[in-house]
Amino acid sequence: MTSDKTTTRRRYSADFKALVLGECDAPGASVAKVAMSHGINTNVVHGWRKLAREAGAASPVSLREFIPVALPAAPMQSVAERGIEVELRRGAVTMKITWPSSATADFAAWTRELLR
Repeated sequence: MTSDKTTTRRRYSADFKALVLGECDAPGASVAKVAMSHGINTNVVHGWRKLAREAGAASPVSLREFIPVALPAAPMQSVAERGIEVELRRGAVTMKITWPSSATADFAAWTRELLR
């Protein structure tokens, strides 16, 4: 008597395997829980871990490792140099206004009048 049931082997991408292995390497992670969360048999994940150890596939940078990057400081303009920037739109007309920061009280009065 033969069975009509055919078994297809699931294939996983290298990126997916790396993701699962990275989750397993997290402190306090359980291989069984990680495997179950992805719907994979635990033995399959243990096999991937063994192959990775044998191949020396420990990447120099973990997926969760912080790598500091030095960036040049961006030139910052102070608010006093930039002023107050307002963009008004009415229909197809757009008006951009820059008001000096030193005259904030005047700007507030102008805005109140504009909104009446």
